[in-house]
Amino acid sequence: MKNERLELADLKTIQWSGLVILRMLIGWHLLYEGFIKTSDPNWTSAAYLEQSQWIFSGLFQAIAASPGLLAFVDIVNQWALLAAGFALIAGLWTKAASYTGMVLLIFYYLAQPPLFETGMAGGVGNSLIVNMVLIEAAALFILSMFPTGRVVGLDRLIYLMKRK
Repeated sequence: MKNERLELADLKTIQWSGLVILRMLIGWHLLYEGFIKTSDPNWTSAAYLEQSQWIFSGLFQAIAASPGLLAFVDIVNQWALLAAGFALIAGLWTKAASYTGMVLLIFYYLAQPPLFETGMAGGVGNSLIVNMVLIEAAALFILSMFPTGRVVGLDRLIYLMKRK
């Protein structure tokens, strides 16, 4: 029976290059967002959570209303963004980093999905149902299926060390 795991030889160099570039770009975005949040001592997700309007709005608003829980969520959010972003850029534990980033982005999407937009259509920040957050989460889901860290990244070094 053929091994169903994707092997590095199954894709062309240009395809792997595209996946690695996508991984690093999303990694940069997550790392930068984490850096901005951790470098501002006054940053909090309270306003974002309070404005939640969809099916989980009660949960998100309850988090915002609880100082202890909000502080915990803020710290987890900041450091998960930093860790996932760094890992994606470095190609370290890329599957776990992809899942971490994807989960964060899905929470952001669920807190404020683009269902109630009132701005003019066609702007970068205006969308209906599908927005950049959802697209980036989907891209991370796809990236989780490919061992891009073994192509370019620290996962390659770990893989080679385990083989010896």
